[in-house]
Amino acid sequence: MSELAGVQSDMSAKMDKAVEVAREDFASIRTGRAHPSMFGKIMVDYYGTFTPLSQLASVQVPEARMALVTPYDKGAMASIEKAIRESDLGVNPGNDGSAIRINFPQLTEERRKEFIKVAKAKAEDSRVSIRNIRRTAKEAMEKLEKDGKISKDDLARAEKEMEKVTGDHVAKIDDMLKHKEAELLEV
Repeated sequence: MSELAGVQSDMSAKMDKAVEVAREDFASIRTGRAHPSMFGKIMVDYYGTFTPLSQLASVQVPEARMALVTPYDKGAMASIEKAIRESDLGVNPGNDGSAIRINFPQLTEERRKEFIKVAKAKAEDSRVSIRNIRRTAKEAMEKLEKDGKISKDDLARAEKEMEKVTGDHVAKIDDMLKHKEAELLEV
């Protein structure tokens, strides 16, 4: 039974991670307001190595629709500016020599709909990831039953529990998507 518990806890941990990745993905989608987590997925070509922006600069939000990115190394300023410009944020950063200012224009209705499509795609990717984790766990459980390590009843109970855990994780992603859509539609 301990192998079965291991499979179940491994599955649950992986599903928690998938939900966390979805949360990070949703945070990187721009809404009407600026926030530092929007820059979390931006990778900068720093002397030939792709490095997360958070390791190269501090990000502050002095106003609702403005962000200030201050590089730790002024030599990386051009690379950081280029990475922000090429990201999916849809902004044009300005460089004043010591920091990069980013003004976020008011989102148009069309742009909001594009971001909702992006959010739905990220949510679906997360759901697929969770279903793949479930499939892998189900195969491992069936192998335990086939090898005689657990009974058919244990397998049935474990599969029922697995469906509940999967449903709970998918529901968390659906809730995050609903929240993000509402946030995007808010004017």
